[in-house]
Amino acid sequence: MTITRRDFLKIAAATGGVAVAGTSVVTSVLGLGRKPVSLPQYVPTTCEMCFWRCGVIAKVVDGKVVKLDGNPLHPNSRGKLCARGHGGIGLLYDSDRLKTPLINTGKRGEAKFKKVSWDEALGFVADKMQKIKAQYGAESIALLTHGTISTYFMHLLQAFGSPNFAMPSFALCRGARGVAFEVTYGEDVGNPERLDIQNSKVVVLIGSHLGENAHNSQCQEFAEAVGEGATVIVVDPRFSTAASKAKYWLPIKPATDLALLLSWINLIIQEELYDKEYVAKYTVGFNEVAQAVKEYTPEWAEKETEIPVSLIVQTARIIGKNKPHVLIHPGRHTAWYSDNVQRQRAVAILTALLGAYGRPGGIYLSPKKKLEPVFLSEKDYPAPQKPAINKGNYPFAGEEGVTHAIVKSTLTEQPYPIKAWFITGTNIMKAMPNQRDTLQAVQKLDLLVAVDMMPYDGVMLADVVLPECTYLERHDDLFTVKERAFGVSIRQPVVQPMYDTKPGWWIAKELGKRLGLEEYFPWNTFEDFLKMKCQTWGIDYSELVKNGYISFPESEKPYITADNQPKFKTPSGKIELYSKELKEKGFDPVPKYTKHPQPAEGWFRLIYGRAPVHTFSRTTNNPSLWELMKENVAWVNAKVAKKMGLKNGEYIILINQDGVKSNKVRIKITERIRPDCIYLVHGFSTTSKLLHRAYLRGADDQQLITRYDIDPISGSVGMRVNFVKIAKEV
Repeated sequence: MTITRRDFLKIAAATGGVAVAGTSVVTSVLGLGRKPVSLPQYVPTTCEMCFWRCGVIAKVVDGKVVKLDGNPLHPNSRGKLCARGHGGIGLLYDSDRLKTPLINTGKRGEAKFKKVSWDEALGFVADKMQKIKAQYGAESIALLTHGTISTYFMHLLQAFGSPNFAMPSFALCRGARGVAFEVTYGEDVGNPERLDIQNSKVVVLIGSHLGENAHNSQCQEFAEAVGEGATVIVVDPRFSTAASKAKYWLPIKPATDLALLLSWINLIIQEELYDKEYVAKYTVGFNEVAQAVKEYTPEWAEKETEIPVSLIVQTARIIGKNKPHVLIHPGRHTAWYSDNVQRQRAVAILTALLGAYGRPGGIYLSPKKKLEPVFLSEKDYPAPQKPAINKGNYPFAGEEGVTHAIVKSTLTEQPYPIKAWFITGTNIMKAMPNQRDTLQAVQKLDLLVAVDMMPYDGVMLADVVLPECTYLERHDDLFTVKERAFGVSIRQPVVQPMYDTKPGWWIAKELGKRLGLEEYFPWNTFEDFLKMKCQTWGIDYSELVKNGYISFPESEKPYITADNQPKFKTPSGKIELYSKELKEKGFDPVPKYTKHPQPAEGWFRLIYGRAPVHTFSRTTNNPSLWELMKENVAWVNAKVAKKMGLKNGEYIILINQDGVKSNKVRIKITERIRPDCIYLVHGFSTTSKLLHRAYLRGADDQQLITRYDIDPISGSVGMRVNFVKIAKEV
């Protein structure tokens, strides 16, 4: 989408004013005695209601945000926002927001807080950190983090001397996918993913809930593809929103997705439906894959997946005959079982066989643009005195680290004690499995610091709470956007911070001062740093402030052509269908099917997902979004409900295999789910009494996830391995 500055001004004007930040108050008005009238201000910024980070235009009247719209210049929003994006106003004006620094005066977890000044709070934290460093070493302080704030606290932690940080986004979400595609192609598929949905003739969704995950630009392109007649194939034990748009719904038995993928690969090879020229030119290992998948016939897959063989064959042929305009969606939350990487490897291999990587309708190439790295400080970090523990013993764990490795080391004190956690931008009680382990680990800490905007479950465990202002009240680091063309977006305050809250960069900088780390924060304000960064990159800072987004159209080279050949950063320089890297580390170089336990009679596999109006647990208290969805419901198959005498809308209790009971939750009786599954939207039933709307609303799926499997390749956490039974509420 190409939109000029003039187009941008027209769109903003059509919504009520001129799109210029800082419009002055009109002091001369017609009619004596009237109060001065403020013209609306239109300030572009970048959303943080989820990780998509859409471009936003905020309409501000008399210092109050009254409307948010999508920035038409930004490719992630394309002029539109999802419900969550519009909920940014609800976050800003939520009366339950954290308003001042807090120090816990009771036992850890009692949440008996006293209000303190920033100086007292930061001084308390710095003093504790220095004592822990003196006794145990700087490496005994760890960071669990998510979102934009991660940049500043990772910087602070490394400057202090600790390499131990981890993000739930890797082990608990997309890490397995990243490893699978990096091993196969030499790089991940991006964030957001580089998916050419709008040009796809066939879209295959395997546990990817477009329309429910509200990934803005992908949902828009999906709607366009459906409108153009694309064939949609949905593989899911639940009839999702996307399945309602599909020609084929394959209600697969959970934990057998790899069987289906391997059978598709087998049939496409056997019937020579693969792209022979592409495979010969760009890949290695075809013969090994062809030999390895011979045993995975459609007839075999039918027994594993419970999908009729005719449907397996029919969909495979549709996929093969429409190559290369086929998108096998690589997914995002891929933390399902113990073979997550190999399942995603099968997706990557199938994509290559179809010639769909770097081709229209598949996964497009990364834009060609290089910018000089600009760091928060040019000063080198001190070398840690102890080895990092944040990647565990997983040879392909990503740079984001694995959260459960930090929890494990905290519990066992091996290979050395972890005595302090910083949690920033993540709700540890809703993000990580086995809440009992998390709570036990927390009790072993000498210090727990939470930096956030809302009093989430995890925040209530902290010794010190440092309130961050919302994204509408702060600057943050520039965002590089790698859609079809490379771009840069800015986040800037549209109103001044409310209450006694501060930006994350300020909190890290001020804490750094008290730790004697001033040299690592050489800029006075973050805007100074942003201006310097723009100058280094040759970007007009004033233009970026006005538009919110700057694109580099010359970088747009999404498809393989004669003069735009792909470069694969793999050992062979080609797409590795057979992975020597995996073999050298003791793993299968070609995916092999592995069986997983299935629920016994009277038990159901717990599956979970998202709702288009909520972002995990972070928005369930949002006054705007809470009105749209106040609690989740438990999806139960109609035949099961009839057999058990259950009525639609009544409350039930879910009990997992370890005897953990959920909060009461309403039942949704439906034929849109397999009889062996129960489905919950993730993130509900907060235990924080300070979240007055969301408190104990619905059931907490994470509370029921007491067991998990670990993918030995990446450290990815398999959380769809828990079973529940139904009890009527008493």
